[in-house]
Parts: sequence; C-alpha cells; structure tokens
Amino acid sequence: MLAVAILAAGKGTRMKSKLPKVLQQLGGVSLVERVIASCKEVKPDRTFLIIGHESEQVKEKLRDNSKIEFIKQVPQNGTGHAIQQLLPVLQDFEGELLVLNGDVPLLRIETIKKLVDQHRASKAGVTFLSARMDNPRGYGRVFADKNGKVKLIIEDCDCNEEQKTNKLTNAGIYCFNWSQLKNHLPSLSAKNEQKELYITDTVSMFNNAMHSEVDNTEEVSGINDRQQMAYCESILQERLRTYWLKNGVTFIDKDSCTLSESCQFGTDVVIEPQTHMRGKCHIGDGCIVGPGSLIQNAELGKNVTVLHSVISDSKVGDHVQIGPYAHVRPQSILADKCKIGNFVEVKKSVLGEGTKINHLSYIGDADVGGEVNVGAGTITANYDGKNKHRTIIGNNSRTGANSVLVAPIVIGKGVTIGAGSTLTKDVPNDALAIARAKQLTIEKWRKKQ
Repeated sequence: MLAVAILAAGKGTRMKSKLPKVLQQLGGVSLVERVIASCKEVKPDRTFLIIGHESEQVKEKLRDNSKIEFIKQVPQNGTGHAIQQLLPVLQDFEGELLVLNGDVPLLRIETIKKLVDQHRASKAGVTFLSARMDNPRGYGRVFADKNGKVKLIIEDCDCNEEQKTNKLTNAGIYCFNWSQLKNHLPSLSAKNEQKELYITDTVSMFNNAMHSEVDNTEEVSGINDRQQMAYCESILQERLRTYWLKNGVTFIDKDSCTLSESCQFGTDVVIEPQTHMRGKCHIGDGCIVGPGSLIQNAELGKNVTVLHSVISDSKVGDHVQIGPYAHVRPQSILADKCKIGNFVEVKKSVLGEGTKINHLSYIGDADVGGEVNVGAGTITANYDGKNKHRTIIGNNSRTGANSVLVAPIVIGKGVTIGAGSTLTKDVPNDALAIARAKQLTIEKWRKKQ
C-alpha cells in the first residue's frame, strides 16, 4: 500500500501575496494541484494534504477532490513536525509513505514512479531524490556509494572544503517504509538554528537509506518567491513548446508564446508571435492563430484563422476567419465558414454557417441563421436594465449599417433591414424593414455667424 503526504502548511511570506503559496498558479494551475496530479500514476491508497496557513482557502480550492484528506499542522514547526501529524491517522497502516512538497511543482510523473519502484525493489528504509547541481551552495550534500546507498548527508554550513566539492544534493522528496519511520519520528529534535523538526534528520536513523538521482535538476526546483515562480514558469513553457514542436506545430517566435498543459493541437498548425493559450483549448488542423491573440477554453475547427483577437469559452467551426481585433466571448458557437471581422464582439450567441459580421458590431444573446450578412455597426440591444433577452435572425437575412435590434425580437428569413433602423417589433420572412425618421432637408440654409 502507498500513502502520499503533501506538505502545504507554509506561509510563503516571500511571495508577498494574500494567497497561500501553494495556491499560486503556474501555467494556469495551482502549485498544489500540480503536485497532486503528479502522483496519480503511482495510485496512492490515501492522499494527505498537510495544511496550516490559510487552511480554509486551500480546502475551498480543493473541495471537489474527494480523495484528499486534510491534516492540519498547528503550529507549523518544520517538515518533521508535519509528518508527525500522520501518526494518529496511519497508526495501523502498512506500506510506503511518499512525501512531496506542495511548492515543488515540476516533478514528472515518471520521476515519482521511478522513486517508488526503486524504493520497493531495494527494500530500503527510505529512498529520496537527489540532484547533481552545478552550484550546490546552500544545499545538503549527499555522500553515497556507487550502488546508491547513502552513508550520510551533511548540511552545506557543516561541510569542509573537500566535502563542498561534492555536487550531489538532497532534493527533499522521500519515500519511506512507514513501519520504520513511525518509530523514528518521535526521536526528532529541534536542536538547530531554526528550532524546528526536520524530516531530513530521519535519514540517518535508517540502516538502509538510498538515493535516486534525477535526470534533470529543473524537476526539483522549489518556489519561495516570485523570481523562482517566473523561473519555473519558463521551464514549464519550454517543456510544452518543445513537445508540440516535436509533434508538428510551428511557432514563429516560440519564446513569445505561452500554453497550458490542456492544449491540444492538430497537424500543420501555425502559432504566430505573442499568442497565448489558456485552459483547455483544442486547435484543429491547419489553423493559423495570431499574432497577438488569446485563446482561452475554446475549440477551433480546421483551417481557422485568428488575427489579433480574443476567444473565450467558445466553439468555432471549420474555415472560420476571426479578426483583427475581434472578441468572441463565452458561450458562443460559430458554425463553418463564418467571418468575424474588425472590432466585432460576439457574446453567448450562435451563428449559422457562412454568416458574416465584418466590422464594428455587437451581437449578444442571439441566434443568427446561416448566410446572414450583418452590416457595420449593427447592435443587438439585449439588456433592458434588468434582464437579458434574445434576438433571433433567420437564414439569408441582411442588416443595414447602424441597425439596432431591440430584444426580444425575431427577424424572419430573407429579411432586409434598412440602414439606420431601430427595430422593436418582429419582422416576418421575406420582408423589408425600415424604422428611421424621415429625412428633412432645408435648402439655402446657413448657420448664422
């Protein structure tokens, strides 16, 4: 059996934030959610989140995850003290305890699985991740034999000059034999500079301690401040872009673009500079997105072109053109061959196949048929000051420039609306609707000076 304990009780004062450190976001996902996701592959029987600072915020964030068991650490007296809180709840547990840090979000699933597998195979009392760093200053040095058996760990401040040349460091991720660890935990001492109990101190208590060296030290990068957060974000983004470059996506200027791990791309997709993907996005074959575009929780069909535009929580069909400077807001559905042009905003609307809104229009809370041409400056006036109302426009209708359709209203099929009209009543199929003041021209009139 396997239990996982994630340390998430710290204040994170160096983040200078009202938000707990483990709830800070990396690539659009909180640090603690990333750590939880990283250990799913090892299929833990129980998962504990050890919380303290702003514990209610952390609980609220993870309220939908029924598999998480919350353990409150009060006061926060070090990592060893945090694991001591598990003694009552794991009194009869037989198996391994995997200890992860809620502020180390870049660990790969493969690395965690390797750690657990190696620990089980060696039957060690503890196996921990180690990292060989170019500049190990400040890190405890790991001294081990060629088989990975640890002789001792010496903190940086206690190393002599020769020992400081050792670049193998303790990364602070552990897999313990719980039956042995629970006997060592009461022996921890706070006789150190910080006056805290450290889980690291248990390593020397085991007769058989092993280490597992990570292939890439970036995986064990921790986050304590905004600078480290930015560093980890750059690592994550480089991982994602490299993956998709290898899978056929073209980035014109990859370093200026950001992605989320929930993005999926088809073949022959081109991502122009300064383009950003947030949340769960699906970009179909042959799409060209950007430059200067933001796609968030949206689905784009095949051969869609998006230029200097924003698309959020919407679905776009095939062969659609969007932009420049268009805004497709949540709950919008654009059918195949639609065109959304300059400075057009679409919100919570359904557009039929081949419909064109070329410029300077707002279409909100509307059901628009196919092959509709929306003239420049057309507005669906959907809000009466209290409630939103829908506008319905039938197939093959045309609106003139600067038309206002006051919802709720139904415009039939094949309707033509004269420019400058403000319509408040339904229009039947195959009709011409004009609603504007009669033009008055006074000849030979000049403004008095």
